[in-house]
Amino acid sequence: MTTLTPQKPAITQPGGDVTPAPEPRPVPEPRPAQDSAWRELVDAVREAGQYPTRSEAESVTRVVLSALGGHVVGDERVDLARALPEEAARVVASQIPATRPLTAAEFVDSVAARIEGATPATARWDVSSVLSVLPPLVGDELVTRILNQLPPGYALLFGRAELTPAA
Repeated sequence: MTTLTPQKPAITQPGGDVTPAPEPRPVPEPRPAQDSAWRELVDAVREAGQYPTRSEAESVTRVVLSALGGHVVGDERVDLARALPEEAARVVASQIPATRPLTAAEFVDSVAARIEGATPATARWDVSSVLSVLPPLVGDELVTRILNQLPPGYALLFGRAELTPAA
């Protein structure tokens, strides 16, 4: 007869043999509520968008960065991920590149489709609330490179005037 200890559960094999269960995998320690740079980014979005809760600002930040991550490619995407807090970088870098570039209006509509109850107007607010806090964080030079990669119309979403060359 086999005696089992409570710390080591057993597995009954076909034929009645009892073997000890495999050692459980160590559970990764829960991360603190992300890194402080991520919290600062979310707080900046919360202030810019005047969101009532940090949770709402964090959700909007994730959705918008996720959408952006699919539209920024190449070196700009790599540099953006490097310049962002670790959690934000993961959100951007985990996206599959879009098959075609979206206009700024289509981009806003795509964000509206990802946020429950959003309208194009509220999604534009959400997108601008997130993207407008990026230039001081990642640098104007990188934002300019990103804007050069995207179709016209995105500059306003980043809080910049959309200047067109004189004819």
